[in-house]
Amino acid sequence: MEGDCLSCMKYLMFLFNFFIFLGGACLLGLGIWVIVDPTGFREIVAANPLLFTGAYIMLAMGAMLFLLGFLGCCGAIRENKCLLLFFFMFILLIFLAELSAAILAFIFRENLTREFFTKELKKHYQRNNDTDVFSSTWNSVMITFACCGVNGPEDFEAIPHLPYSSSETATPEACCQRELQSREGMFVNKEACLSGVERFQNRQGCYTVILNSFETYVYLAGALAIGVLAIELFAMIFAMCLFRGIQ
Repeated sequence: MEGDCLSCMKYLMFLFNFFIFLGGACLLGLGIWVIVDPTGFREIVAANPLLFTGAYIMLAMGAMLFLLGFLGCCGAIRENKCLLLFFFMFILLIFLAELSAAILAFIFRENLTREFFTKELKKHYQRNNDTDVFSSTWNSVMITFACCGVNGPEDFEAIPHLPYSSSETATPEACCQRELQSREGMFVNKEACLSGVERFQNRQGCYTVILNSFETYVYLAGALAIGVLAIELFAMIFAMCLFRGIQ
């Protein structure tokens, strides 16, 4: 009976570590996508120290979970006490680090408010200056999501024009409607847009558009994080039980 229980524990341990392996692979892939994404999010992440740190923490956690899931599977199948103990200690450290990161994310969530992005836009945006990383990134986001500013075109009224800009309207070119939402897309009517004709402008703010676009993914990421933490907890319990049961 004891042997059957140990065998059951071994395969449960393997199963939980397989899920940790998959969760690590997902976090690793998501971290890589955020950092190298060609649509401009890379620059937004780089411009905000908190987001920059969070992206690399997610990347590091994904890589460690990927490795630990593999080691845990090997330790369970081979019934190696050394691997199991190493797995337990390492997964405990990761569990505590992830819990700390979740608490910090909750505490500093005000850095991602509408007011924060509006303040940063008015402070750093330089309209069509593509040599400026911040401005070029915002232009890419507005073109990609067919939106304008954080709240709408009114965000740009207080932003001064560049000395070499010939446009006299507050609305930047990136807010003008295009036939295809990319930098290569043709304007529907650029002159009318820049002269203030609203029907040729993207009037909706990017904060609302992006929030609506990613709302489902935010809940999915939260559910995935809770699932990963639960799996890690059970994996630690099974690892210690299997460690104690191996002669």
